[in-house]
Amino acid sequence: MNSGGTGLTHIDASGEAHMVDVGDKAETTRIATAEGHVRMAPATLQLIIEGNAKKGDVIGTARLAGIMAAKQTSNLIPLCHPLMLTKISVDITNDDALPGLRITATAKLTGKTGVEMEALTAVSVACLTVYDMAKAADKTMEIGGIRLLEKSGGKSGDFRHPEHPT
Repeated sequence: MNSGGTGLTHIDASGEAHMVDVGDKAETTRIATAEGHVRMAPATLQLIIEGNAKKGDVIGTARLAGIMAAKQTSNLIPLCHPLMLTKISVDITNDDALPGLRITATAKLTGKTGVEMEALTAVSVACLTVYDMAKAADKTMEIGGIRLLEKSGGKSGDFRHPEHPT
């Protein structure tokens, strides 16, 4: 799969992994949006929507977990820079067609490096939290579709996933 990039930025000439030096990069506004979903039995989705899960408010807890995770990305992903996020939002909507929940996260800052990993981490942890909170009702849930939808800012410019509607 071609990402459109010119090479791996975290690998040096000798093939060793290193954190990228962003010291000379210009500060720009950077925004990234990612998505994912949790597919589940229709009865499990109904249980969550009605607020009857044994562990409590699944959607509210997953939203909070995603926000908290975005702020911890550099502690979880070895070569990510610690960032001063100015915004992180996590939106969770029910989708009867899955059936399940669709999760979208947007991260924003003004800085020298992008926020794609923060948005992806928020979505991933929100999905995992949904699973954790509803697993007593449905161990067959499936997490999937985690991907970057779009990003803007920085030297590499804007990106929009080809399957992402405008």
